[in-house]
Amino acid sequence: MSTRAMVLAAGRGERMRPLTDHTPKPLLTVHGKPLMQWPMDALAAGGFSSLVVNTAWLGEQIEARFGDGRAAGRSIAYSHEGRDFGDALETAGGIVRALPLLGEVFWVVAGDIHAPDFAFTQAAVDRFVASGKLAHLWLVPNPAHNPRGDFGISAEGLALDEAPERLTFSTFALYRAAFFAPPLCAIAAGNPQGERAALAPLLRGAMKKAQVSAERYLGRWTDVGTPERLAALNAT
Repeated sequence: MSTRAMVLAAGRGERMRPLTDHTPKPLLTVHGKPLMQWPMDALAAGGFSSLVVNTAWLGEQIEARFGDGRAAGRSIAYSHEGRDFGDALETAGGIVRALPLLGEVFWVVAGDIHAPDFAFTQAAVDRFVASGKLAHLWLVPNPAHNPRGDFGISAEGLALDEAPERLTFSTFALYRAAFFAPPLCAIAAGNPQGERAALAPLLRGAMKKAQVSAERYLGRWTDVGTPERLAALNAT
């Protein structure tokens, strides 16, 4: 079975208001195409057409827009956090909820990141599997809104919580299902209680065990977090 991918699309998009009052953030458009469709199309171009999308705020619009994906030659399953629990479960909580749909190794991308040059490749998956690591992250130069960065990279290619040079986590990553299981993650498999949990503490815990690798990504990358950033993208 081909490697699957999860597209994170459950956030409220508070900083994007009023644009997100009636439209979920991942459906806001860049050059006529919904934000989340850019990574979906890039995944398909790399041969990864089996997707899981989590939803919460106005999630019914996302499912109405993309359906089961067959019309576009892909397969889409949904994890409806808003319907099941009333709100989004944060990144780690949402991934654990969707884990039964994802398999042993999978991509995760955020639906509000615009990185039109990023290539999702089987070679990257194969390197990750061979490494034995639990996660592999792509880090980008720090944008103005995150000048201190998130993580560093060692000379050996390990992701570091503390480093002289810190870069920004792009949100693009490969994970093993074991990353979201004990001892790193205490949430029950499938997150039946709808626990909310952030991803960063899990990453830091795995970094301390040297279980996270990383590389730089130098292509175009924008965290579309404000109306101004969206307008700037559409002006180029």
